[in-house]
Amino acid sequence: MAKILVTGGCGYIGTHTLVDLVENGYEVISVDNNKRSNPIILERVEKITGKKMKNYKVDLCNFDDTFAIFQENEDVEGIIHFAAYKSVGESVEKPLIYFENNLLSLMNVLKCVQEFNIPWFVFSSSCTVYGNPDEIPVTETTMPKPAASPYGYTKQMGEQIVNEFAKASGTQCILLRYFNPVGAHPSGLIGELPIGKPENLVPAITQTAIGKIKKMFVHGNDYPTRDGSCLRDFIHVCDIAHAHTLSIKYFQNGKTDLLCEVFNLGTGNGVTVLEAIHSFEKVSGIKLNYDIGPRRPGDIVAIYANNDLAKKVLGWEPKYSLDDMMSTAWKWEQRLRADDKIFTSQPKELN
Repeated sequence: MAKILVTGGCGYIGTHTLVDLVENGYEVISVDNNKRSNPIILERVEKITGKKMKNYKVDLCNFDDTFAIFQENEDVEGIIHFAAYKSVGESVEKPLIYFENNLLSLMNVLKCVQEFNIPWFVFSSSCTVYGNPDEIPVTETTMPKPAASPYGYTKQMGEQIVNEFAKASGTQCILLRYFNPVGAHPSGLIGELPIGKPENLVPAITQTAIGKIKKMFVHGNDYPTRDGSCLRDFIHVCDIAHAHTLSIKYFQNGKTDLLCEVFNLGTGNGVTVLEAIHSFEKVSGIKLNYDIGPRRPGDIVAIYANNDLAKKVLGWEPKYSLDDMMSTAWKWEQRLRADDKIFTSQPKELN
């Protein structure tokens, strides 16, 4: 099978995608500078897959170091590009860091894709490209509104860069717009590893439940939704990971002549923050300690996906329920508590 290079391979979605690729027969290489990820997690990937994982500890904003990876791996046929900073709140506070890191790293990788004639490129995008949509569910043809955060703008710009690159180079590209990735691998061996205080909902829930956080906050209860909290489309990380494998298979099968295609990755169901909390309380049997806080800058009101295109074209189908998402996330959090090696080596602050 083809050799696939995964940037950000030590990250949350990256590790789950490494597992899915290997389980479907692909050879994989990871690239990750580990500034915001923990390389120890690859040991867990190896336990799941039985395969040794090679990771290049390289900052993709450095072109020469990036180029050297491609020189050593000229037989790579596809790139899955995850590597990016992803904190919405931090991007509001430090926009220049996000524009520099997320866009420069993307352009350096694409330069190498062109230089080494790599035929397939999959870009990790986000539902943040839609901004605050006028109507939901959103489809791939929904007109994007202004992004609600600099992070969202880097995804909008990234999509534009990839689209223009595809037209100019002839490289086949897919843009995968994730909605809200949550959950963990059913084994409990890999999952989300937030650095410092978690900004995403589910790690905040599980860390509150296990006692790492004394109290969590729901950011606003006065939105125009059915219970006043933000409405999101939560999608299990393993379902998202498998969509990347299906994208590579789609390229391999030669089913399209299009140079750049876009697919939504969501369940197609809107869930409020409070509903997600209640799902966790049900599957864990734990009553969460939370309060309602003010709205958070950068948050959109409500969004969920129409995923018909991914189902029809890629043959993708989400398999995990909301309760599955919560139960696997809780299993992972409990495993983390028991695993001093990961717990004590995790960076405490963003850098």
